[in-house]
Amino acid sequence: MKSRRDFLKTSALAGAAFSILPSGTVFSKDPESKVRLGIIGVGLRGQNHLELALKRDDVEVVAICDIQQRMIDMSLGIVAQEGKPKPQVIVDGPQGYKKLLENKNIDAVVIATPWEWHKVMCIDAMNAKKYVGCEVITGMTVDECWELVHTSEKTGMPLMMLENVCYRRDAMAVLNMVRQNVFGELIHLQGGYQHDLREVKFNDGINPYGHGAEFGEKGFSEAHWRTQHSVDRNGDLYPTHGIGPLAMMTNINRGNRFTQLVSYATKSRGLHEYIVKEGGENHPNAKINFKLGDVVTTMIHTANNETILLQHDTNLPRPYSLGFRVQGTRGIWMDVNKSIYIEGQSAKPHQWEDAKAWLDKYDHPLWKKYGNDAAGAGHGGMDWFVLNAFIESVKAKANTPQDVYDAVTWSSITPLSEKSIQENGASVAFPDFTNGQWKTRRNTFALDDSY
Repeated sequence: MKSRRDFLKTSALAGAAFSILPSGTVFSKDPESKVRLGIIGVGLRGQNHLELALKRDDVEVVAICDIQQRMIDMSLGIVAQEGKPKPQVIVDGPQGYKKLLENKNIDAVVIATPWEWHKVMCIDAMNAKKYVGCEVITGMTVDECWELVHTSEKTGMPLMMLENVCYRRDAMAVLNMVRQNVFGELIHLQGGYQHDLREVKFNDGINPYGHGAEFGEKGFSEAHWRTQHSVDRNGDLYPTHGIGPLAMMTNINRGNRFTQLVSYATKSRGLHEYIVKEGGENHPNAKINFKLGDVVTTMIHTANNETILLQHDTNLPRPYSLGFRVQGTRGIWMDVNKSIYIEGQSAKPHQWEDAKAWLDKYDHPLWKKYGNDAAGAGHGGMDWFVLNAFIESVKAKANTPQDVYDAVTWSSITPLSEKSIQENGASVAFPDFTNGQWKTRRNTFALDDSY
């Protein structure tokens, strides 16, 4: 394992040819080292990361930062409950995070702020020589994505987008099946963000998980900032939950890449009807014209000639599903009906069977090894895995398993889909953020020394 000095020296010399180091040892769990962590943004999502970090013996939460005293107070309550020392507290407006970055005792930061702040905070953190773990998404425009790549390459500091669904247990089992050729050669994949978020987008904070018709200055938590994107933008605003696991299965940026994208959006009805239902026809928000189509569908083509279909569907009544489908020359898995079919191995020809036995058989080695550690963590344990991967990368002075190229490739789907929709479904070319390195890079995601 290279020392931190060697890692930074190699990265600086590489310049434009910067290459992410292999990340196969990020689950080393070195008991001797401790990561000194700062958390920028301790709203509800940041508090999830805070609680997990506080439970670790190999992490010291040095500082927390937010613009709302309410969120700071809630976070300090979590610190007290865990019996850990009180961290440095910064509540100093939107630029207060820069004071946290000045702290030389901080090795790494977790950023859990509104989307529009991610790019500048990531860049400032990398320039301050901090490892960066950022909540989705990292860049809101293609230019912002390029800025993130160039900064990571220049500074040698890794940027990991904390996309937790890459560690979802069934998705990792299917990744294991893909790698063992159970589905044969991959042909077509599907995923998305299909999740009724109307109560999240409209909430006045009286009941943080209740109904409401308010957002913006009158909104609580995500409703304070997230809903405005639905007013102003029309595209796949949240692609990473769906694309992350599928990108790893298809070796994107590691022998394969996205080449083209086409997107379409439906009409917008769901948010208006929800406001009318909750606030009445005379509510001021009932007059807003939301640009975001209720269902946005995106088709992506890869260099290896697979197709990937993504859907963004958050404004209509529906049960939660990420809509995964993995289809190859030998069979297919779908998460909506929790079913699988493998030709010649399934019990009956042309009939679905319950996928549980297959997922149990191919349960990913990392889940077998660390499933007990992840028990009780958010989102079925995958929150533990994604934070653990980040922390172990910092301890090992290695690059992160989901790297800067993944962060910007997945994030760029949003502005590219907006462009395609604006141009009536025109095909839009994908940038190659790796500058050709995808041809020789190897996929080591979710591998450790044992496999």
